[in-house]
Amino acid sequence: MKPRIYLSAPHMGGEEMHFIREAFEQNWIAPIGPNVDGFERDLSEYLNGVHVAALVSGTAAIHLALLNLGVGPGDEVLVPTFTFSATVNPVVYQGAVPVMVDSEPDTWNMDPELLKEAIESRLRDHGKVPAAMIVVHLYGMPAQMDAIMEIALRYNIPVIEDAAESLGSLYHDQHTGTFGTMGILSFNGNKIITTSGGGALLSHHESFIDHARFLSTQARDNAPWYQHSHIGYNYRMSNIVAGIGRGQLQVLDQRVEARRKVYDWYQGLFAEIPGVTFLAEPEGVLCNRWLTCAIINPKKTAGITHKHLMENMAGENIEARHIWKPMHLQPVFAKHPAFINGVSEHLFHNGICLPSGSNMSPDDLNRIETVVRQTFSK
Repeated sequence: MKPRIYLSAPHMGGEEMHFIREAFEQNWIAPIGPNVDGFERDLSEYLNGVHVAALVSGTAAIHLALLNLGVGPGDEVLVPTFTFSATVNPVVYQGAVPVMVDSEPDTWNMDPELLKEAIESRLRDHGKVPAAMIVVHLYGMPAQMDAIMEIALRYNIPVIEDAAESLGSLYHDQHTGTFGTMGILSFNGNKIITTSGGGALLSHHESFIDHARFLSTQARDNAPWYQHSHIGYNYRMSNIVAGIGRGQLQVLDQRVEARRKVYDWYQGLFAEIPGVTFLAEPEGVLCNRWLTCAIINPKKTAGITHKHLMENMAGENIEARHIWKPMHLQPVFAKHPAFINGVSEHLFHNGICLPSGSNMSPDDLNRIETVVRQTFSK
């Protein structure tokens, strides 16, 4: 069988082992240590001074952000319906109610007009606005943050930015994850840089980050014995994992450049195939192109669908996936309020995530090109 081409494989830069060896030599194997502190400093510097807490996952970061905001049972939290479930799960952890908002077609992210409609609806029905909103920068594409932040400020709703997929992306020269009250990152194995598993909480408010660090280390009070006045969590990143992150961060800009070149390559490959479109970059935006996604219109491709392309790729041991299934279509969230315009459902029913790794070889690209041309020549 031919070697597997993954959707988004980890790509080591070579410097990771320096930090890992150093941790072993110093016997810093615990979920604290110089690499954790160093990774937080490195991220802060890259993100122009925002405060950072390094954690075990992006999901943990969202959970701590909600805890920082005091979100609890009965509260409502605005979330995009077009996202991965990890965006919404922590809302339910807190006993709160996710209120799902559909996408706009330009960035595939939360629709500002529908967001306003959702807020006004909750205000009419409950006499208060939701306790928070979570905004996702899907597939690395920044959401319309000017419009969204204006709405958030108008209604005094704190914003949590889910930048799990968008590290390295810019919206009008500002890093995603740094607009809202708090932001989160993910360093899962498939992300643009990885620590194997890991995440971070970001904020311009140092008090939020200090409290997140306290909660993430089992909420131990400052006492000469183990004393706890709050419920805590085992959410702190380990020193070994942080060492991987420090090495990875050194090559982040290279990884963004490589993935943007992969996107350009796909644009060229599909240029003469009618009915296949890609997510374009709005003016003033730089997308890290974490994943290149295509929308295939079978009315213009002689009946060929994204499923046909996925099946043909699978036959050649090439990984491709469906675009996210919207949360309002998920059985676990189906009972919750949703403001839907049909955009996310259209994307789900016609979209494909294509292999986008920064370490794909020329042979990998040739194999993908062969499958694409064979699929659309039928």
